[in-house]
Amino acid sequence: MSLIERAIRERIVLVGVTLPPARAEDTDASLDELALLIGTAGAEEAARIATRRDRPDPATFLGKGKVEELLQVCLEVDADTVVFDNELTPAQQFNLEKLLGRTAIDRTAVILDIFAQNAHTLEGKTQVELALLRYRLPRLRRGRAGGLSQQAGRIGTRGPGETQLETDRRRLQRRITKLEQDLKDLEKKRHTQRKARTRGRVSAISIVGYTNAGKSTLLNRLTAAGVLVEDRLFATLDPSTKRMELPGGEAVLVSDTVGFVRKLPHQLVEAFKSTLEVVASSDLLVHVVDASTPDPQAQIDAVRVVLREIEADRVPELLVFNKADIAKDAEHLVEVHPGSVAISAKTGAGIDHLLLTIGDRLRALTNIVELMIPYERGDVLAELHREGEIVSEAHGDDGVRVRARLDPAAAGRLKEFTTSTATP
Repeated sequence: MSLIERAIRERIVLVGVTLPPARAEDTDASLDELALLIGTAGAEEAARIATRRDRPDPATFLGKGKVEELLQVCLEVDADTVVFDNELTPAQQFNLEKLLGRTAIDRTAVILDIFAQNAHTLEGKTQVELALLRYRLPRLRRGRAGGLSQQAGRIGTRGPGETQLETDRRRLQRRITKLEQDLKDLEKKRHTQRKARTRGRVSAISIVGYTNAGKSTLLNRLTAAGVLVEDRLFATLDPSTKRMELPGGEAVLVSDTVGFVRKLPHQLVEAFKSTLEVVASSDLLVHVVDASTPDPQAQIDAVRVVLREIEADRVPELLVFNKADIAKDAEHLVEVHPGSVAISAKTGAGIDHLLLTIGDRLRALTNIVELMIPYERGDVLAELHREGEIVSEAHGDDGVRVRARLDPAAAGRLKEFTTSTATP
């Protein structure tokens, strides 16, 4: 049973440390998001401490005096757990738990816990288990009764792989190796599916964005996909791909992906890389941004950091400012980001304009090719109509002169009939 179902919710003290060159305002915003994360995990904030340091203390991250202050706060609010917004080393975590007499974890553990609760498909569960084990392996400590499993039921301890914490490193490493192989096998299947999609010349679009920006709502609006939509972080983890038609009649595949956050754990990015490859192989990224959030640019930057990490930053991007029905500055954001679109996935406002823009962007990625097709090659003419967009068609003495918009792969296959090529 998850914490959210329990009568008494786990009480958390949040700790944020501002390290150069970050500002105190950045730490406050990150702690606000951390509070949302622990709420999603099923716990509640009891207190928070924000401080500044030139560098982390190697033993406790905070230093002796601040740890004593933290202990007093924990006693005053009767906190079960301390969650650091900064990443803790295994040694720092061990020392803090010893000094505080209670569980001490970091932001990474919270996010992994949420993923453990929300993964439902075989691949999603495998990816989360792999990330959890990679995170927990260096934190195994012998001579401690029950290991970390004594914290069972609290944030950072749920999910697949818990029973492995009482085993030795060799068994854990064997399990990690097995999970990595399982994901490679699943990746091969997905690669085969992508090759089939490429042969069929169906353009692929990936919806990316900050968690809770409205990606699943948009996918449902565009395709009636029926994807779970909830007003909480990481409501859906397992990617969904649906087919839809653009106003010009072109069929495209639209994929919804896992949401991103600040400081997304490296273990998760690594574990989910195979799933996120659908983003890197897309023809266009629809980057959904919550226009109602206080700092949309910070969310845009956080998403782009992950896109660079998965080598998807070269894929053309269309910024879509969602929640325009409740945002005050949606139109201003569009002005600041030329070529972007403002919509409300909830009400449907701006969706028609979005679809037209997507079609224009995809067509801009293709070349206009002029071909001469002999009359006896009706099969080639049929392929042109099937795989390209016919701009003009004229009948002559020797055949049909066609100007068509083709992607590079189709243009290459029809090279022998090409008379000229021009960019759009």
